[in-house]
Amino acid sequence: MNKSTISILNNKIFFQILSEIKLFSKFNIKYYEDLDVCIKNAEKDDEIVVFFDIPKKKIDINNFPKILITNFLNNGNKFSDSFDERLNMPFTVLDFEKKIVSVIAKNQFKKNSLINLKGYIIDKNERKIKKDNLELQLSEKEINFLILFSESKQPINKNLVLKEVWKYSEESETHTVETHIHRLRKKILKKFGDNNFIKNNNKGYFI
Repeated sequence: MNKSTISILNNKIFFQILSEIKLFSKFNIKYYEDLDVCIKNAEKDDEIVVFFDIPKKKIDINNFPKILITNFLNNGNKFSDSFDERLNMPFTVLDFEKKIVSVIAKNQFKKNSLINLKGYIIDKNERKIKKDNLELQLSEKEINFLILFSESKQPINKNLVLKEVWKYSEESETHTVETHIHRLRKKILKKFGDNNFIKNNNKGYFI
């Protein structure tokens, strides 16, 4: 199993201390002074970034696990809620280790909730579909419907959708599927400009 990486941003003393503590020998410890390089590597390798201050410039910090260490209980910055965990000074080594374990668990849960579907990201946990920095809130039924597509390489027929998503019997006479697909297509078109999201042929629906 690969070691998780803890990246310390702009606090060399903390980096040196952490590198010498046996408790953290199970982690790769890295140090960055350049914010952009740190973020690039964190997004690529799922590095846990430890911030000692909230970035002054607007950046996307939602694509990697992160911890904020601060002197203030609430600094009022609008980006402060974007962190997975916060730790107020002073703190102990065990306090910090608990936050790291929590962030790793949250990140794993988040990754397990994401599904790639034809260029879109389906977030089961947040019930959203995302693409190109745009996102759309969906209903539970819509999410379950899209999960069906991700699990099948063949077109999905109406009877299967009724059974798996709406729990209806195959003999049910209902226009539920057609109605929901029509609504979902309209939502996708409005948000992403995609008028070809859900297609169908004589075998069923497919993406």
